Amino acid sequence: MTGWVVTAGESEGSALVHEYNVDVIRRYFGRRDVAADVERYEREEMDHDVPVFLVVSRDGEDAGCLGMRFLADGAGELTRMFVRERFRGQGAASVLIAAMEEEAVRRGITTIRLDTRADLVEARALYAKHGYVEVKRYNEAVYSDHWFEKELAG
Repeated sequence: MTGWVVTAGESEGSALVHEYNVDVIRRYFGRRDVAADVERYEREEMDHDVPVFLVVSRDGEDAGCLGMRFLADGAGELTRMFVRERFRGQGAASVLIAAMEEEAVRRGITTIRLDTRADLVEARALYAKHGYVEVKRYNEAVYSDHWFEKELAG
């Protein structure tokens, strides 16, 4: 089943980004009640530098999102990959990755990087499935344990 539609969106103030924050903070702390942690993170720590932000939807309902920022060396960096639970396992994440890779190529990006955590097993498997290979640490992301990269065909 497909029917996915990808559109440009805004990261800041996005309900999907808020749900992403809740999801990754819950997983990190291993508990359900993280409202205060999420509020503090969104107020004090969250990086809002996400100039490219895509939203995937089906039948008019937003299902997930993916952002990309630009690194100083001309590479792109994926961030805020999220698919709402009821849409997981249906191809939304793969559609987002493919759309973002196309957008990166349109913008002259030839390398995409990303960082993720050890507990986000599904994310690591998804990136590997799409040709991202683990590389040495390229940033100082405090909560990251794994770094990936993919060279794009121009």
